[in-house]
Order: sequence, then structure tokens, then C-alpha cells
Amino acid sequence: MSDDKKVIFSGIQPSGFLTLGNYLGALNNWTKLQDEYNCLYCIMDLHTITVRQDPAKFRKAERELIMQYIASGLDPEQNIMYYQSHVSQHAELSWILGCYIYMGELQRMTQFKEKSQKHSDNINAGLFTYPVLMAADILLYQTDLVPVGEDQRQHLELAREVASRFNKLYGDVFKIPEAYISKVGARVMALQDPSKKMSKSDENKNNTIAIMDPPEVIMSKFKKAVTDSDNEVRYSDDKPGVSNLLNIYCAVTGSTTAEAEREFDGFGYGDFKKSVGEAVVAKLEPVQKKFMELQNNKDYIDSIIKNNTEKARHLADRTLSRVQKKIGFMPRV
Repeated sequence: MSDDKKVIFSGIQPSGFLTLGNYLGALNNWTKLQDEYNCLYCIMDLHTITVRQDPAKFRKAERELIMQYIASGLDPEQNIMYYQSHVSQHAELSWILGCYIYMGELQRMTQFKEKSQKHSDNINAGLFTYPVLMAADILLYQTDLVPVGEDQRQHLELAREVASRFNKLYGDVFKIPEAYISKVGARVMALQDPSKKMSKSDENKNNTIAIMDPPEVIMSKFKKAVTDSDNEVRYSDDKPGVSNLLNIYCAVTGSTTAEAEREFDGFGYGDFKKSVGEAVVAKLEPVQKKFMELQNNKDYIDSIIKNNTEKARHLADRTLSRVQKKIGFMPRV
């Protein structure tokens, strides 16, 4: 990693194939950062086990996620892509930070409240302390910038708070991370319910486009996408379904909203949805092709996992060793 570049840290949980929302809102933007920043993109498998996982499916999803990272354009030589569980410093720093974060701070986390309602049969301690581990994830690499959505902003604020608290006690140990707000990005909403974000955990599969969905599946889902009754292709707050489709079309083609509105002037919704689907199919085709190639190159993926893990461990250990020394742990021999 270059010393003259700022560090960006982010990650995604390996809980199924990434969606078009993940691709346009995150991965597509990450590829634009790799020349300007030192980037670490974690596969958040420790976070994932707050919900029960089928072990075989979980391992498959973890491996497929790193291939989706690469297929989407992330260069494994420029970016550090690794499994959270392979770098034990995440868990070690999480325990230490948990001793500097207060119960009241964790009780205020809205995501814990929401997930507790969704998984009422499995309200485990890991779900409660999830933000502590997230703080460790970020602070472990002396991160400057963290790409976050509104649902994660509260967790970033907690990371900033505990870093400041620790620094006041022991000196400048941690960088205080800032939110990275992308200049370009698409907020992709669910196709059947445009009031909520497209999510890979959505039980209604017609709400989401997985980046590995076959073309015929993608076209079918767009055909069923919600619009409205007036049959006019126009961007407006009172037309959330149509506006979502316009956002998607602009994101995959590079058109502006005004250009897209002119292009579809006079179109019926059937033809409009077909055009959006075809544009998405064309955008995802090279990603899907690259993914298939990677599936057949096991040794290459194994080497990436090994090399990137070593890089992440080296960086993580520099921070963890300093933290351990500051709080009075005996040096390791």
C-alpha cells in the first residue's frame, strides 16, 4: 500500500449473490477508487453469523463473493480483498474496543432494534455487539474514509467516538475515519416496492436483480416491475416505480435523467421496461462472463485469497500491536 494515499475500507456480507443495487451503488463505484486510494474490501463473514447459516452454502457464498468482486472490476493486485475471519486481529481488537464502548451506546443502535424484530427467535449477543466489531474493522487499518449508506452511518459515528475516546486516554493511536460520499452512485430500489432499497435478503425475488441472473430472468423481473397508471415516462416523486427504472437505466447507460426522458417520450410502459431490462442485461454480461471464467480457475482464486490475507494481516497487526502495548498487555514472544 502506498503511504501517500488515503485508506478506504468497506465490505459486504456473503449472504447470497450480489444484487444490481450492490453493483451500481457500491462495486461499480469501488472500481473508480482503486487508482486514487489504498482500498480494503472485506468479506464480512464474522458479521454474517449473527444469523444462522448452512455451513456448505455459507462457504460457497464466501468464495463466490470474492469472485464477484473481481468480476465486477476490482483488481486483486491494487485492492486488498480478504475474508474477515482469516484475519484474527478483527476479533481481538473488537474485544478490546468492547471494553471502551458503553452499553447505552449499543442500546441506541437502530439496526439492532430492527434486526431483533426480524429475527426474534435469535436475538444473540453478537447481534448486540455487531457495531463493536464494525468499529474494529474500520479502525484496524487506520482508515481515512468509509463508504456508508444511511443504515450504517450510526455505526461509523460509534467508531469515531470510540477512536476519540481511546486517543484521549493513550495518545494518537487511531485515525478518526470520515464518511466517504460518492459523487456518482445509484440508489436502486426494489422493483415491486420502490419505497425500499433493493436487497439480496428480500424474500420476494421479483424485487431484486442478482448480478448473476440469466438474461431471461432479468427481462421477466423488469416486465413485472411496478410503474403507475398514467403511462408517462417521467421522473417525479409521485412516480416512484418509473423514477426507479429511470435511475437504473441512467446508471447502466451513463445517460442523464433528462436524456432518458426524451429517449422514452411517447413510449408505453411495456416498451420502456423492456428497454431498461435490455440495458441491464448488456451491463451485466461482461461481469457474468468473467465470473464464469473465475469459477474455472481455482488455483488463481486460491492464490488471491492467500496473498490478500497476508497483506491484511500485516497491516492489521501493526495497529493491534500498538493498541496492546498502549493498554499494558505483555509483548508477544
